[in-house]
Amino acid sequence: MHSEAVEIAAAAEAFAAHLRIERGLSEHTVRGYAADLADLEGFARRRGLPDVGSLALDLLRDWLWQSSERGLARASLARRTSSIRAFCGWLARQGELPIDPSLRLRAPKAHSTLPRVLTAGGVEQLIGELEERAADGAPGPLRDLVILELLYASALRVSELCGLDVDDVDRERLTVRVTGKGDRQRVVPFGVPAARALDRYTAEGRPRLAATSTPALFLGDRGGRLGSRSVYRLVARLLEGIPGSGPSGPHTLRHTAATHLLDGGADLRAVQEMLGHASLGTTQIYTHVSTERLKRAYEQAHPRA
Repeated sequence: MHSEAVEIAAAAEAFAAHLRIERGLSEHTVRGYAADLADLEGFARRRGLPDVGSLALDLLRDWLWQSSERGLARASLARRTSSIRAFCGWLARQGELPIDPSLRLRAPKAHSTLPRVLTAGGVEQLIGELEERAADGAPGPLRDLVILELLYASALRVSELCGLDVDDVDRERLTVRVTGKGDRQRVVPFGVPAARALDRYTAEGRPRLAATSTPALFLGDRGGRLGSRSVYRLVARLLEGIPGSGPSGPHTLRHTAATHLLDGGADLRAVQEMLGHASLGTTQIYTHVSTERLKRAYEQAHPRA
């Protein structure tokens, strides 16, 4: 068969049969592979790329990146990497792919359990840089400043931020309505600095970006709703100049906001509600972060440490 004519879904079924019959894997293991490949197939189909011949390295990387942004654990991302490597290797051996695109696909790197958290000074540095860029009123920098303000002020996930519509913002109450995981909605506050940046963006920046009538709050340079990937690149570039190791995406600002709230005495359940965590246990990791920060400060400053 020619690879152009083979759909990913059909190839995934044949691969599952290969795993069961020829490799003798357990049904539980086969179901795991099948679930990963079904997710990949859906991702590719939404992009108009349903065939095996579309399985290029960029597509695979984008799929894993989106999986990461949806909050999948590192172990799950590593399993997905393993699944796609096995699938693409099998396709190449079957002659359905000229080369195996997964050979250059890297599994997620191991990292410490505790998330990266910026200092208050680090956040001020990031915002200061964007304020300087926005000083001349260019629409892109005005938008970027609001993005950073809301990611930190409201501890939003990047998908929640990009999904905001203009009507989701209550300027009078300084709150924003966001739709989180499982389509659960919540209302979260933001501060006066974010409100000032938002006012200027909606008055001066957004009208110059809007190509057509759209409810989206954040618009890309072509006038459509801004995508998560663009926000990720923005934050990653900004974090390059900030000391510290660990992840450099928008989630770092969410981690930072949660930790700073707890450092400032906020109630754990209030932080859970703000973050939109279904389980209090998920929020509790930030208490560990705060404890670690306190220990480091003690060791550096206390004469009897």
